[in-house]
Amino acid sequence: MTLALIAGRGRLPGLILSALEARGDPVLVARLADDPPDFACDDAVIFRLETLGTLIKTLLERGVTRACFAGAVRRPLIDPARIDAATLPLVPRLMSALEQGDDGALRTVLALFEAAGIEIVAATDLVPDLLADDGVLTRATPSDRSRQDATRAAGILAAMAPADIGQGVVVARGQALAIEAQAGTDWMLRSLALMAGADDVSELPATKGGLLFKAPKLGQDWRIDLPAIGPDTVALAASLGLAGIVTEARGIVMLERDLLLRMADDAGIFVWSRAPE
Repeated sequence: MTLALIAGRGRLPGLILSALEARGDPVLVARLADDPPDFACDDAVIFRLETLGTLIKTLLERGVTRACFAGAVRRPLIDPARIDAATLPLVPRLMSALEQGDDGALRTVLALFEAAGIEIVAATDLVPDLLADDGVLTRATPSDRSRQDATRAAGILAAMAPADIGQGVVVARGQALAIEAQAGTDWMLRSLALMAGADDVSELPATKGGLLFKAPKLGQDWRIDLPAIGPDTVALAASLGLAGIVTEARGIVMLERDLLLRMADDAGIFVWSRAPE
């Protein structure tokens, strides 16, 4: 049974592909024409949203029975002149989906794959080690202040969930300093320096001792769009003077976990995989 890896940007698709190839599992990579992944794949199937129907047909012809969506993608604009015959019947559903939030749009795309008989598989089902169990994973541990900030951050994300905005927030001494939106976690962290008019994130004292909190949204579809942190996230958090990173246990993908934790230990910040309250 061949699996299609629908690959976006970031480290996650490459990690999944490496794990599948190491196990000898048959995999076919597909990616958007204007949004290539961060790894080279000369034999990838290239598609556009306007040719989604043809993509599904091609996958079926090549023996694909399962698909995994992984990585970030930019929401594309539909060019009516590019819509092909196989995709034309899907246009009403696609246009309606694009008027919804990211979750709604992705669910519509998944439903189209499932209607064609292609099962959607979560990245974490293919590579279970991407998720961390409950516990502090670093030498540094959260202080009482950090634990209070984590509770505050969890409440903020819970309040944001119905609006389908983001999956991360930076909190320091009970104050929300930044909230993640479509641009992602690393962009949010970098934006903190701009907020203060600083040339360098280390010049922003308000973040000192604060934390980054990441958790899935309420009703998150675990097959797609799971929030993630990676080595770059740790580097940015450390440069901001944050005390640590808190993730929801079994709810956050940790990219290159060994490297991530080594970097956190070297920087003296904690990484806490926190059980939901």
